[in-house]
Amino acid sequence: MITVMKFGGTSVGSAEALNRVANIIADTEGEKVVVVSAMSGITNFLVSVVDNPLTDPDAVVDQFRNKHLIEASQLFDGDIMNEFRAEFDTRLEAFRTAIMGDRANPLYRDNVVSQGERFSSLMLSYVLKKMDIKSVALSSEQAGIVAVGNPMAGSADLLKTASGMTMKVKPLLAMGVVPIITGFYGANEDGVPLTFGRGGSDYSAAVVANAIDADMLEIWTDVDGFMSADPRIIPSAIKIDEMNFGEAAELAYFGAKVLHPRTIEPVRLKHIPLKVKNSFKPQEPGTLIHHLRKSKNELLRSVAAKTDLSIITISSAEIAYRPAMVARIIEKIADIDVIIYSISTSLSTVAFLVHNNDVTQTLRQLNGLNGGDIERIDVKNNVALICAVGDNLLDKCGVSGDIFGAVKEADANVEMISEGASDVSLNFVVPMGKVIDVVKVLHDRYIGDQ
Repeated sequence: MITVMKFGGTSVGSAEALNRVANIIADTEGEKVVVVSAMSGITNFLVSVVDNPLTDPDAVVDQFRNKHLIEASQLFDGDIMNEFRAEFDTRLEAFRTAIMGDRANPLYRDNVVSQGERFSSLMLSYVLKKMDIKSVALSSEQAGIVAVGNPMAGSADLLKTASGMTMKVKPLLAMGVVPIITGFYGANEDGVPLTFGRGGSDYSAAVVANAIDADMLEIWTDVDGFMSADPRIIPSAIKIDEMNFGEAAELAYFGAKVLHPRTIEPVRLKHIPLKVKNSFKPQEPGTLIHHLRKSKNELLRSVAAKTDLSIITISSAEIAYRPAMVARIIEKIADIDVIIYSISTSLSTVAFLVHNNDVTQTLRQLNGLNGGDIERIDVKNNVALICAVGDNLLDKCGVSGDIFGAVKEADANVEMISEGASDVSLNFVVPMGKVIDVVKVLHDRYIGDQ
């Protein structure tokens, strides 16, 4: 039994949290591989360093060092502290070199913001050693995680990563060693760090599980699992005990912040079950996500919302008959790595749903198209995408009418609809000012009484 266990920033954010995580690892049977995020707050700190070119490197290193050593002083003493400090200081010099690197290098940001994981993994490894558990801290480069793609938006090369980890990680498991691997990034073909986007440690763990053919992936976080709605909006939201991969992927992509949206695919490819658990309440069962789930015939199981979005509508005569033009539009947007959350078309328009922050650069890209191809571009700001997930929604007659009837009760206008791409979800756009009302109405009517 091989279990890949991922622990997020709050789970490794203090000496107390690190001890708690170490006990969870010790209590887990079988062979274990651990993937960690940086300590909570560290990645944001590193982002601020990158964004401020006038930052004093010595002050940055001192602040970074002190943050970690304050926690380490509560964990280690004597010989183990000396051993820890020797490795820590070596990594700290590499950190100093990274922040003093060439800021014009496209991968400078990736290199700097991925430094935190190198220290949280080291600290956790030494906590396990203190408990007489054989462990080693590995960077993504050392573990063999291969990344491809653009800066701050990389993806793992699953085949090359599997080959690398077979040689570098599996032998450690055979020797009874627990590898603690840095999350959030891989190394490109030149050995330079390439990150998987914010929150990408979940994805890293799924990549590791795929590479070593794990029997289980556990994502340990600070919540009990997937919920029927955001508890901050719906205090009566209930935990979902079991989901299939499709449901979890839809909710993660369209607003539920329990998992990074890209986590599902690497484990789905090999039917590796995934559990979401709370590291602060390890006795709780969490949410199990796997390939097959017995249908409960619930109309809705969960309602999620992604806020702060905008609709960009492009008008052009008979655009539906010009697929090459639509392809060029999508390619233009893809060139700047803007995420498109939904697409809707008609005879003479195509509409894209993007984040508010991406509108300006998207319009700039679209203005580069041949002026004769586009008649007009309109933007509707500050909308929200509602994702309603349930059992086989497309197979039930009248589902859309029922759901939109409930939306009408919230006095909300539906601005855009995406239906048919998935048989487990119905997605639609409403004004930002109505998102809470819509989520409450849908949850009260279809989930609250279950």
